[in-house]
Amino acid sequence: MTPLAQRLADVDARIGEAARANGRDPGDLTRIVVTKFHPASLVRELHELGVRDMGENRQQELSGKAVEVADLRDLRWHFIGQAQTNKARAIRRAASAVHSVDRARLVDALDAAAEPGDDPLDVLVQVNLTDDAGRGGAEPDQLVPLAERIVAAATLRLRGVMAVAPLDEPAGPAFERLAGLAERVRAVAPEARWISAGMTGDFAEAIACGATHLRIGSAITGPRPVRA
Repeated sequence: MTPLAQRLADVDARIGEAARANGRDPGDLTRIVVTKFHPASLVRELHELGVRDMGENRQQELSGKAVEVADLRDLRWHFIGQAQTNKARAIRRAASAVHSVDRARLVDALDAAAEPGDDPLDVLVQVNLTDDAGRGGAEPDQLVPLAERIVAAATLRLRGVMAVAPLDEPAGPAFERLAGLAERVRAVAPEARWISAGMTGDFAEAIACGATHLRIGSAITGPRPVRA
């Protein structure tokens, strides 16, 4: 077993343990491998190991890798970073899902970026779980209007919510708040049941609070390459 295969197996085992400890079926969870700064060759290695959901948080890197591995037809790219409206078309061309929709202008830009024949784009509302308005994500009181705008968009499909745990408090209570906020979104779109939460250091807490999509990076990929 290669080191990459071993790390993947170890993380999947930990995900399974956390799910079962909370009375959940591990098969109901989607593990997204975040390949930030790693080459497209790693994406191919992960695909050979059975990984089908990959994540990127920079449009340029997402677009470049998507082209390099375009022959892997069953690959799903998840865009998880802060999105600029002028990059909406490029993001839409490469991604199957955008987890970081946090303002009305981005909703409109992603919707307008659709081309004839495009499938609906899965999107999630990113929630800011901190008191810092400068952090990415919509404020809780913006969730319902933003969800309604997504539902009204002709080419978008509201899937749920996403958040990053704050740095200055335990992840568990923050993810509990996210679970409550997810209910507000489901009041607008009952089928929007995705909760994208949990990274390398806190995915067990996210699973305990109902996360459906986990964004795991270095625990699987290993250290990020040094960038020049």
